[in-house]
Amino acid sequence: MRILVVGGTGLISAAFADTCAARGDDLTLITRGRPGRPAAPGDAKTIHVDATDAGALRSALRGARLRGERWDAVVQFVAFTPDQVRDDIETFSPLTDRYVLIATAAAYATFDRFHPLTEDTPLSNRFWDYAQQKIACEQTLTTLAPTAGLEYTIVRPAHTYGDSKIPAYTGNSRHPWTIVDRMRRGADIVIPGDGTALWTVTHASDVAEGIRGLLATPHAAGRAVHITSDEALTWTGLYATIARAAGLTAEQFAAQALYVPSDALVAATPSQEGSIRGDKMHCAVFDTSLLKQLVPLWHARVPFSQGVAQAIATFESHPDWRTVDDDANAMFDRLGSIYRNALREVEAV
Repeated sequence: MRILVVGGTGLISAAFADTCAARGDDLTLITRGRPGRPAAPGDAKTIHVDATDAGALRSALRGARLRGERWDAVVQFVAFTPDQVRDDIETFSPLTDRYVLIATAAAYATFDRFHPLTEDTPLSNRFWDYAQQKIACEQTLTTLAPTAGLEYTIVRPAHTYGDSKIPAYTGNSRHPWTIVDRMRRGADIVIPGDGTALWTVTHASDVAEGIRGLLATPHAAGRAVHITSDEALTWTGLYATIARAAGLTAEQFAAQALYVPSDALVAATPSQEGSIRGDKMHCAVFDTSLLKQLVPLWHARVPFSQGVAQAIATFESHPDWRTVDDDANAMFDRLGSIYRNALREVEAV
């Protein structure tokens, strides 16, 4: 299959590129060519251009268009605004049989009861601009693509991790080693709420396999499909699994675990309000039956205990990756001090 990947160096897109290369696909990556990003796999070709600049992208693809080249699929990982999708429809309609938009499962509405999320769950997120923009991207695609004669599929990943990403609730995005560093030096492990909300994390390789499987079936055309694991952990379970992989005993984890309301985390890090209120403070359990119907051989192969242990081992083999977020550490230490003092005061009453 001839596949054009817009992106290819991010967490999911790099895993997808590796998956396609392993299958022997004819792969082309559109990237900015930034240093320090993953190299293109195997025999993959690269086009270095800012894919968010429609004019520059069309210029870079002009030769392919003049030669009458076509790709079986274009997979767009870096479209974050409806204007980008609108430009993509014009750019790629003459060049591909199917356009795949990587959206987000954070776009789903949340519920005040247990509610497994399906692809028919309404899209609504009033707190998080990122999710709102992704919803608008989907709406633009479904409205304009049919008129342009462009077949499409929408993919909604949820919280994804991998060798370069160790998941956490907040304060861990740019420096994923922060949570492991805190665990190993005995600092407070700040867990949201009372730690019992259910949360789904999925290994990037499983998401990549799901995307590639959708490309192989015509029945995915015109569909929106989320790709997630069926393994839903409580936040306590998630952090405890990371702690075990980091070498902590159950007793050490219990002594360091500190439960803090999401409201306090928002107050301490206002920039994370969208991600917390619009996403992570709610349960996220997914019904994956549509994906399994479309791609019968797919299932999530990497349990979290295995995937996070592998991620920690990868970080340990890359000393330059083991950076920590000083601001996040200061925030966690401040909250830890406040809440441990409050607990001591209550115990003294």
